[in-house]
Amino acid sequence: MHNYTSTYAEAGVQLDKKHWYEHVPKSVETSQAGKVTTLWYQQIQTDRTLPNNKPNSIIRDSEKGTCVLIDVAISGNRNVIKKEADKILKYKDLTIEKQRMWNVKTKVISLITGATGTISKSFKKYESNIPGKHEVKEPQKKTILGTAHILRKVLM
Repeated sequence: MHNYTSTYAEAGVQLDKKHWYEHVPKSVETSQAGKVTTLWYQQIQTDRTLPNNKPNSIIRDSEKGTCVLIDVAISGNRNVIKKEADKILKYKDLTIEKQRMWNVKTKVISLITGATGTISKSFKKYESNIPGKHEVKEPQKKTILGTAHILRKVLM
């Protein structure tokens, strides 16, 4: 079973609740040491006007000189690979701007899951770039449960 509490601890984030699924993240969270900053759903100001400047989250590690833009989505099973490529292209300009403005190595992580849990071959590679320990089956499980919940609402 995945231990989200240790993932948050590795990133230096204190949970405000006992369980990870009750935690409501602040829009900006900084690790206790002040070296890692996580932005949740924040529009990023850049020198140029960019149409795509609000990824799901951004993790900036000032000690390592890295920045990770994370975008998560659920799509139809046939569109997983296409959606993954679209997300990476969508944030290409923002990646370039962040590297230039913050002087950090920046990459985009696109975590796309199909409605029935389908993932691309590169999903594990992307997930391994996020701090903490992760299991691929967790996002798949959450996606399938979410799909089942929607279907129950629609069909009942």
